[in-house]
Parts: sequence; C-alpha cells; structure tokens
Amino acid sequence: MPYRNRSLLSVFVVFSCIALGFSQEILTVEETVKLALKNNYEIIIASNDLKIDEYGVSPGLAGMLPSVEASISDNNSIQNLSQTRLDGTVAEQDNAKNNSLNYGVALDWTLFDGFGMFANYEQLKENKKLGDAELKQVILSTVGDVMVTYYDLVQQQQQLTALDSTIQISKQRVELAQNRFTIGKASKLEVLNAQVDLNTDLTLMKRQKELYANTKIKLNQQLARDLDTDFKVAPEIFVDETLLLPDLETMVVNENPQLLAMEINKRIAELELKQIKAARYPNIYATTGYNFGKSESSLGFNTSSKSRGFSYGFGATLNLFDGFNQNRNEKIGKLDIENTEIEIAQQKQELLALLGSTYQTYLTNISLIELEGNNEAIAKENLDITVEKYRIGIIPTIEFRTAQLNYINAKVRFSNAKFQAKVSEIVLKQLAGNLSV
Repeated sequence: MPYRNRSLLSVFVVFSCIALGFSQEILTVEETVKLALKNNYEIIIASNDLKIDEYGVSPGLAGMLPSVEASISDNNSIQNLSQTRLDGTVAEQDNAKNNSLNYGVALDWTLFDGFGMFANYEQLKENKKLGDAELKQVILSTVGDVMVTYYDLVQQQQQLTALDSTIQISKQRVELAQNRFTIGKASKLEVLNAQVDLNTDLTLMKRQKELYANTKIKLNQQLARDLDTDFKVAPEIFVDETLLLPDLETMVVNENPQLLAMEINKRIAELELKQIKAARYPNIYATTGYNFGKSESSLGFNTSSKSRGFSYGFGATLNLFDGFNQNRNEKIGKLDIENTEIEIAQQKQELLALLGSTYQTYLTNISLIELEGNNEAIAKENLDITVEKYRIGIIPTIEFRTAQLNYINAKVRFSNAKFQAKVSEIVLKQLAGNLSV
C-alpha cells in the first residue's frame, strides 16, 4: 500500500475513534449544574439553614404572643402529730394523713416593651433574607467551581485528542525512518531518534490521561455522586463575548450576594439598636389564670378545704438607673451601624476593583482565542508541508520534530486560551451575581 494511502487510512482511523467516543452519552454543562444544585453537600446544608431561618420568622419567637402554662401539684404526707390547743387540751394522732392538691392554667402576656418585640420580629425577617443571600452565595460559588472543573475537562479532552494526533504522526515517522534505514537512505540514529520521540509522546499521553481521570473524580465529588461514574464532556468551549463592564458594575452593586448580605447585616444592626432603646420605656404585662386547690388533714381545726376561681392582674416595670449601661449600649449600637456602613463601602470598592481587573483579563483572553486559533492553523499547514518533505527525504529529523511540537503546542495554547476566557467569563458572572448556563 502506498504511504499516502496508509497515512490517510491512519487519519481516518483516528478520527473514527474520536467520533465513536463522542457518540457516547455526553454530560452537558446544564446537566452538570442541575446535578450540583440537587446533590452538592454545601448547597443542601445552606438550604437547610435557610429553612431554619424561615421557621424562626414567628410572632411567638419575637415575644409578641402570650404564654399559657398549665400546672399541677399533689403533695401527700403521713406523720405522727401532737397539737396543744388554746384551751390546754392536747390532741395526738399517729399516721395522720395530709393531702394538698393544686392545679390550674395561667396566662402571661407582655403588652408593651418599648416596641422591642416589633424590632425583634423585623430582625427575624431580616435573618431569613440573610439566609437567602448566603444560600445564593453558596450556589454561585459551587456552580462556578463545578463549571470551571467541567470546562477544564473539556480542555483536557481536547489536549488528549491533540496528543493522539501527534502520536499517530510519530508512529508514521518511525515507520518512515525504518523504511529509509532498510533501503540504506538513513542511519540507525534516525530510527532511534524517531523511536525516542514516539516514547516521549506516549509518556505525555499517559500523564494527560492521569490528569483527565483525576479531574473526572473531582467533578464527581463536586456533584456528590459515585466517584467512579464514567462520563464524557462536550467537545467544545463556547465563550460569551458580549459582556460589558458598565452592565457588570451595575449588577455587582445591585445583585452581588456578599453586598446584599452586608446590607442586611446593617439593617439587623439598626434593629438591634431599636431593641436596646426599648429598655427606656416601661414594660407592661398582664397575667390571668384559673386555679383549683384542695387540702385534707387528719388532725386540726379544718379537716379539709377547697378553693377555685380566676385570678388576674397587671404590672409594669421601668428601669430608672442601671449604672449608665443603657447609654453605653446605645453608643456601642450606633458604632456597630457605622462600622457596617464602612464595611459595605470597602467591600463594594474591592468587588468593583476585582471586577475591573478580571474584565481586562477577559478581554485579553478573548483576543488570544483569535490569535491562537490562527496560530494553530498556521502550525497545521507547516506540519503538513514538513511531513511531505520528510517523506521524500529533503529535511532533517530535527526540523520534522520541531514542526510537530509547534503544532501540538499551538493546539494546546488554543484550547487553553478558550478555557481561560471561559474561566474569566464565569468569574465575572459570579461577581455580578448572575451566573447561569
């Protein structure tokens, strides 16, 4: 079979294997994100924390509702009694039985506490909002990590394809060198060099397969599923090149979950100050209840007695002096609010600075995609010409290997440029609080 036909057959076999691999079921990035939202441990924990905050939004927990308590007590005794009465007579009885039974229902209700209960109820609502923001932050962080790992696998899969292509070329080179040696047109050194380069490519392939397998384990771990689950990822990376910095800055200010959480914490600090100020007002409460009492005695003037009926009352307390603690606590509360305002301004500046630098990286990576894509095409054309020249024996081995390495490096750089651009896109959308697939 002529060499050109053998070469075409080899290329056809390589691409047939690749097509067969990609014909298998592919795990899309959308499916990956859905699995992460369903199974990831950190997301589940954050979701449960939010449910706890939701259960906490209750007027009863805020102290706005009355408390009702039922009680019962039954006391008994057996004693040897001796009583001396006013008239001088003495009454004695051994094993005298005494019994006292009391039961009833009591209601206590704080009617006014300086509006502290209302501030407390609003704080419980803010805690729920804080849980929402924290859950959103966990989701953004987890989904971002999962997507980066996913596209890292896409990049590694592309590198495996590139390495597989170069191995086929190296095998052809060994075969050519062996044929040239057989007919006396090349030295044994040329055959050995070709074999060494082939072994180098095979070693690189093994290392790349190891990295690919480890990254698949990492993604399975992030998806909280069987670590041995096998899958393939999409063959290509598509980058959103339409992101604009002004739009992203607006979303950071309005939707970033870290900023939202800090704004909520400021509101909570304001409500805590209201609760502190409530101590300046009187605390008014009401009590009522229904009680039943019964007592029996074997010895005494009254051998039994019973009582039943309602009880009710009102009360109020007012702090007149507590060692200036009230003033001190209010000043501390105001400083806490001031600190949260400063922290919000600081965090906003840090996020916008990070957004700006990441956006510049994003623009650079997008420009590198076009550059490296053109470079790959040039390297491929150069390799094709070099292979043909080597086949007819008009270029040395080192020039062939250089063209081969230039091609594989160009493919790797092109794949890496797309991956880095995608990572920049994911980070920008994370900062903007608007990461979706």
